[in-house]
Amino acid sequence: MKHRIVVLGAGYAGAYAAGNLARQLSPADTEITVVNAEPQFVERMRLHQLAAGREIKALKLADAFAGTGIRLRVARVTAVDPERRVVAVADAGGGGELGYDTLVYALGSRVADRGVPGVAEHAFDVAGRPSALRLRERLDSLGGRGAGGRVVVVGDGLTGIECAAEIAESRPGLSVALIARGELGARLSAGARSHLRQACDRLGITVLEHASVEAVDATRVLCADGTALASDVTVWTAGFAVSPIAAAGGLEVTENGQIVVDRTMRSVSHPNVYAIGDSVYAIGDNGRPLPMSCGSAGFTGRQAMEAIVGRLTGREVANTKLVYTYNYITLGRRDGMLQTVDDEGRAKPKYQGGRTAALVKEGINRIALWTISHPTFGLPKRRHRLAAVADTSRRAGGRVGA
Repeated sequence: MKHRIVVLGAGYAGAYAAGNLARQLSPADTEITVVNAEPQFVERMRLHQLAAGREIKALKLADAFAGTGIRLRVARVTAVDPERRVVAVADAGGGGELGYDTLVYALGSRVADRGVPGVAEHAFDVAGRPSALRLRERLDSLGGRGAGGRVVVVGDGLTGIECAAEIAESRPGLSVALIARGELGARLSAGARSHLRQACDRLGITVLEHASVEAVDATRVLCADGTALASDVTVWTAGFAVSPIAAAGGLEVTENGQIVVDRTMRSVSHPNVYAIGDSVYAIGDNGRPLPMSCGSAGFTGRQAMEAIVGRLTGREVANTKLVYTYNYITLGRRDGMLQTVDDEGRAKPKYQGGRTAALVKEGINRIALWTISHPTFGLPKRRHRLAAVADTSRRAGGRVGA
């Protein structure tokens, strides 16, 4: 019987891990199934661009996985039962259960409304392709290039900054405001903060600092100090949360629902489960938790893949890098910033800004997409057999690699 590997989620982390597992493990011994709610791979790093009006073609997962042997199940994960080693899913056919021997949990994150009234009913977000397209449709409804429309972006993290800049540049007829809980760009160096402020001035973005939003309604955003900002479109980027599925299934999780793992991304409570991407609480090489980011998705995905291959094939499990060294921020199409950070996660004094930084970020986006869409590139002729099968084959005098 083949070893069943089920990967939940086909974002940057899940799709990367699934493709690399298929590259390294023999299909004679393993069966890899990817479960994803949508049939397309979502370039989450570019959803703010999609929302603002850029045409971004969606990669079909079936095309990406063609020739790999990976089975794609387009369905929504509704529950995980690690004791029975099954996953419950729902799809157009009603759903059912999938059994597994090894589970890779990569369900990512979603917008957190933080309990603020009106966010769920009235705010838009760019956490997924459907929601980004809804925001785009709403912006289009303002007419032309948004003449006279008022957009308020809540949250000055990387997503909020990029979203505000992209909308302001792509739709110059709009009035765009950005609400920051503290100082704008507080986690950046002094030079980068200055660059960010200049970019906001150039793009006509009004910045409201040290403001706490206490409610959102259909036509305005209300702050704790009594300030009310008129808004035709409110974009909520004030934090992300993970799915409660892992906690409900009995996996050991943190207070915010992330799965607690060892150095190899293996669940500390259920050794047949690995967690990667935004879903995992992983301690980096600097002793600090890795932040939710595309970079962290790549590092945790690679570590889990190395651990799964190593353990299944009887090889030594390698410890790969778990680092967080920089932030790339785009400020529209022609401007951006590269901010490096130290081992404590603090911004280093130097930064790179301008068109070069924007081009590098675009290059990163393209490389990430190419990696996902070409999982069979360099496919080895002899992939690893599982340890038990290999031992049996050796004793029988048979060929091991296939």
